[in-house]
Amino acid sequence: MATQHRAKKRFGQNFLSDPGIIQRIIQSINPKPGQRLIEIGPGLGALTCPILKIVGEMDVIELDRDIVPKLQLNCGLDYSTEKKLRIHNIDVLNFDFSALNYEQNLRIIGNLPYNISTPIIFHLVEHCNIIQDMFFMLQKEVVLRLAAKPNTSNYSRLSVMAQYHFSVTSLFLVPPESFDPIPKVDSAIVRLIPHTEKPVKVNDEKEFSKLVRTSFSQRRKTLRNVLRDVCSAEHIEKAGIDPSARAQTLTLQQFADLHNSLT
Repeated sequence: MATQHRAKKRFGQNFLSDPGIIQRIIQSINPKPGQRLIEIGPGLGALTCPILKIVGEMDVIELDRDIVPKLQLNCGLDYSTEKKLRIHNIDVLNFDFSALNYEQNLRIIGNLPYNISTPIIFHLVEHCNIIQDMFFMLQKEVVLRLAAKPNTSNYSRLSVMAQYHFSVTSLFLVPPESFDPIPKVDSAIVRLIPHTEKPVKVNDEKEFSKLVRTSFSQRRKTLRNVLRDVCSAEHIEKAGIDPSARAQTLTLQQFADLHNSLT
């Protein structure tokens, strides 16, 4: 980028700088003129600037106020043309996506700060009804958990809840050398598409989430032990599940069956 910026550790900043990777990400997103794209953490505009040229206008959410004028300069904008790039200087966890009030559903993209990527995804769950799709750069291990299948080491609460709300597709890996400064972890691109109809039916989403969280709270313990304050072993068995099983062996449907039997 034309304008440089010293990365700030407290914001988890690592700026994408590989032209080949940038182009591959944009091809995966496949933005079209007039679409409502929202970018979380645009940084110096590696994705923002080329996508803005395609769609015509964008909203971006950037917490670091020092980077805002540099982002505008890199995208060839000034304050007189801010309608093209609406910059929201706010913590994304406090941002109300529904307040944008656009007629079209949102396409959300971003190189998410790795230390808060999971809270951001859970925050976005609250806005699924107005989201078309999402493309995120995340730590590779987070993407592996998002897409993990039952009875694998990466299968977790995040896997279950993400797959309940979204169709999850891991697209490709991004090496550390694609960033400046170079992070100590590998990254990956993931696509999340909200389900138009949930893959399983649950009686109460909040209680379902609590059950999944409790089940994975002590991964090495059996369901009989980890859920003893929630239900009896007999109740687990009546739901068609072995009480001696562990949470990572249960499918999304089995978690739904257990929840529905409790409520």
